[in-house]
Amino acid sequence: MTLFTVNPETCNRDGICAAVCPLGIIDWQKGALPVPASDAEKSCIRCGHCVAVCPTGSLNHRDMPVADCPPVRPEWALAADQCAHFLRARRSIRVYREKPVEREKLARLIDMARYAPSGINSQGARWLVLGNREELRRLAGIVIDWMHWLQANMPELAQALHVGRTIERWHAGHDVILRGAPALIVAYAEKDNRMAPSTCTIALTTLELAATSLGLGGCWAGYFNAAATTFPPMMAALGLPEGHQCYGAMMIGYPKFAYHRLPTRKPPVIAWRM
Repeated sequence: MTLFTVNPETCNRDGICAAVCPLGIIDWQKGALPVPASDAEKSCIRCGHCVAVCPTGSLNHRDMPVADCPPVRPEWALAADQCAHFLRARRSIRVYREKPVEREKLARLIDMARYAPSGINSQGARWLVLGNREELRRLAGIVIDWMHWLQANMPELAQALHVGRTIERWHAGHDVILRGAPALIVAYAEKDNRMAPSTCTIALTTLELAATSLGLGGCWAGYFNAAATTFPPMMAALGLPEGHQCYGAMMIGYPKFAYHRLPTRKPPVIAWRM
């Protein structure tokens, strides 16, 4: 089967699919049906733009059948004020209820996050979900070990990261590493994938925003991620596949408290060149 087929009975012959194709591998002449370019087979990144943009559902991609792509629901679109409210209402959650997060919810959350943008649709993010409290406590302890190493070997960096106070609070019984979160989601990818850092960051950001729709909250595990990328004992404890690296981690759980106001932020710094 060719890379894509077009229904000649319903196609508008408007060339929209060719216009939006990121790689320009759809040939089209005014009044004619779109056809795959000569290098379409090897160059297509399977982004689905051609299928998604066709107003009549006439283009059927071999690897992404139109029947598998539900129509957009305009009535579900956020208005500008709703979108601004949604984004402003997002909070980094650091206090969680004593309730495990259901595996089904975590799976659905990651399923939503997999639609985040990635360079040339590489979709390189992989996921590790940790939900055993004893293991999470052990991993948090390794982060503290890393902080002690920082104090001994890189004191200026340790001071900048407020490591001393964090260690004190940990030994006083406060989990300031993973905040007692019932789950931790780690995004990782191949070390030699140049798009991996942005891919995983965007995916985790999408995941955090999506969490609120499931009644969950999240917070970036910055100390954990720093240890996971530089401290050999943490790398060994994570046990990621060979050739892969952690690019971010997100605490996830049910928020213990509700927030009732939208805090302010600094005004944006914009340099206009229009």
